[in-house]
Amino acid sequence: MDEERIIQNIVQIRISKGLTKRSMAELLFMNEASYGRIENGKIALSYKQLAQIASCLQVSVIDIISYPDKYVKLEKGQEEPVEAVLQIKLKKDKKDQVLKLVFGENNIEILNK
Repeated sequence: MDEERIIQNIVQIRISKGLTKRSMAELLFMNEASYGRIENGKIALSYKQLAQIASCLQVSVIDIISYPDKYVKLEKGQEEPVEAVLQIKLKKDKKDQVLKLVFGENNIEILNK
């Protein structure tokens, strides 16, 4: 896939998420003009920048590349993706930090429902 198509995908995803060029620039710690040059194809897009943009858009790099399709690798003969559950053992103080990160300050009310 060429860089022009990847940039088009970035723009479409950014717009679909209601983000402006200015907000993207702020998330990337750069000025709006520099970010605009990325979207206009005036600055070559490095993988590091693509990964940072993907993080700001809360998608994976492969999802940007395969947009609008969501990339899901299926095993041969498999009809739909497998659901996996990740379990991590944490000490209470770390568990509370992770729950706040995932659910915000209201994590106790969410977990008690």
